[in-house]
Order: sequence, then C-alpha cells, then structure tokens
Amino acid sequence: MNKKFLIKRFLKEINNYPNGKFNIMEVCGTHTQAISKFGIRELVEPKINLISGPGCPVCVTSEEYIDAAIEILKDDKVVLATFGDMMKVKGSKENLIEQREKGKNIRIIYSPLDSINLAEENKDKEVVFLAVGFETTAPIIALTIKTAKERNIRNISFFIGIKRMEPILHHILSDDKLNIQGLICPGHVASVMGADYFKFIVEEYNIPAVVTGFNELDIIGAIYFLTQEQSKNKKTFKNLYKSCVTSKGNLKGNQIIREVFSYCDSEWRGIGNIGSSGFLLKEDYKYYDAIKKFKISLRKGNSKNCVCSEILLGKKRPINCEFFGRLCTPENPVGPCMVSNEGACSIFYKYNGRIING
Repeated sequence: MNKKFLIKRFLKEINNYPNGKFNIMEVCGTHTQAISKFGIRELVEPKINLISGPGCPVCVTSEEYIDAAIEILKDDKVVLATFGDMMKVKGSKENLIEQREKGKNIRIIYSPLDSINLAEENKDKEVVFLAVGFETTAPIIALTIKTAKERNIRNISFFIGIKRMEPILHHILSDDKLNIQGLICPGHVASVMGADYFKFIVEEYNIPAVVTGFNELDIIGAIYFLTQEQSKNKKTFKNLYKSCVTSKGNLKGNQIIREVFSYCDSEWRGIGNIGSSGFLLKEDYKYYDAIKKFKISLRKGNSKNCVCSEILLGKKRPINCEFFGRLCTPENPVGPCMVSNEGACSIFYKYNGRIING
C-alpha cells in the first residue's frame, strides 16, 4: 500500500472513533515538532486531543541549575562548555547570554567530546561541561567522562543535569486529573533504552503505549493503534519503530551508563522534585563532579512569570499563556518552553503563531 493511501485510511478510522474525546500524550520534542510541522493535530481534532508532555530536556532544566552554573562562572579560571540551546534559559535572574556579555568564558560545543579537546587546549583553565539531556545523551556524556579519566585529564568537570524518562512518566500517569488514555513514547530514548523500557506503562497503568518514528505516517499510525486499543479491557504495547528500536536497546550504551552513573532525585523545572529521575556520578568518577569540585549548593528558584509548568505537564496549551506571542517569543523568551526548538511554546509559535499575531 502506498503512504498516502495508508494515511487517508488511518485518518478515516481515527475520525470515526466512537467514544468521545481521547487524550494522547507525546513526550518527545521531535514528535511535538513533527505533529505541528505536518499539521497532524488539526487532522485528528476534535476526536483526538494531542497533549505535549515534558519531552524537552532544556525546558525541564531547573532555575537552580542555571543559577549554579552562573555561580561556577565566578571563578575566573572556568571555561563553561554548553550546548547552544542552554544559552537563553533563565535562572532566577539571568541567563548565560547575559553572563557572556559580562565577559565570562562560555563556549558553545556540539558534542560532549568537544569538551575534552577544550580542556587539552586550555590546560591553565578548568573546563566545566553542562551535561543536560535525557537517556538519549547519557551514553555519549558517560563516554566523555570515562575518556577524561582514562586520559588523566584533570582540568575538566561535569555539571550533571541529565534526566530519566521513566520516573516522570510515573508522575504523569499517576495523576488522574490529566486523564492520559494513550502514550506515544519518545523514539530517541527508546533507541537507547529499548522498547521494553516503556512496557511498565501498560503493565502498571493499563494505558496503551506505542514507540514510533517521526514522519507523518509513523505518528498517524501510532494514533490509529492507540484508538484501536480503547475497546480492549487489557491494553497492549507496540513497537512500530523496529528499524531503529530493539526490545533491549543499545547494549553498549546502557553498559557505559551503568558503569559511570547511578540514580538520584532531581528537580524538574515547574514540576518539582522527582525521585530517582536524575543521574549521579559513581564513586570512581566523583573527581569529575563539578558540584563537589566547586562546592556549589543548589538553591531552589521560584519562577512566576509564565505557565510553563502547566504546559510541561500537558495541563495547558501555549496559547493559554497570557505572554505567548506577545511578551514571550523565540527572540525574547520569558519561559524555557519558548527557548529550545524542542519546546512546546517555540514549536507552537513557529507553526501556529499566526493565531496570536494575525
């Protein structure tokens, strides 16, 4: 069957869904982008309510993390290395762009391994890498830390802000008020952790779940699968992304994660502290922990500027925020959901900004 025929067939079945409105959440920034890019939300409404969850690692990075990074920069010997989309994320007062304008040494890199080269080129400095992401980036960050140890590079440390997807999904699915009836699992995380990583969604909550890719047929096919599951008493899990996702995932990637990291509680911006949702360096790698090296204490911030916390949990859409498209734009973001190109507000503004701006 050709692609267009399948899409039309699936959409017809979805739009004939008989049981009222159906809430489906996706928790991957790339899925959120694809849903808006292909206009999928408009194709399946009003039968299907597509909800964007906390699938953007930049968006869930807490104010206290940014504040601590700025605190580290008070040491003139520090070179702070970061991914570019972290630059605009505000702490309680400032972001890293403002710090760089004040003369602080901040370098944008494209791979964690670039921080190794930076440390070797600046032996009189201490390179601190802002290690942010989900399980997708955890293996390459772990490899970078292991490489630093093996090469006995002493002037580098890592400020760990990586998050785990399973605990935040438990938090969301345990909230009856959200009424999530189907879940599109993050494909990138699944490629590392394996499809089996997400089976708990069905086994513990009896909510159907699917791993899928990122083109329009992948996503519409996933929505079709989830609607078909609603008539069953016992829901099931499906991996529709077998070209990239195996049941056990990337075995070498998981091995290096287990070697370098253990789990710890972690603060999610606007959501709060989630147990065992963060990564912590194991004892053999503690020397490379920036927080211990710089004796930084994390002080919790309290942003009241926007409704990012409710957007991250799918309780509101970007358009429900009074700042969206007016005071808050990608050029001048108020909250983190507008900062990253994987943030729900940034994506909604890019593809639906005309709703506000006319």
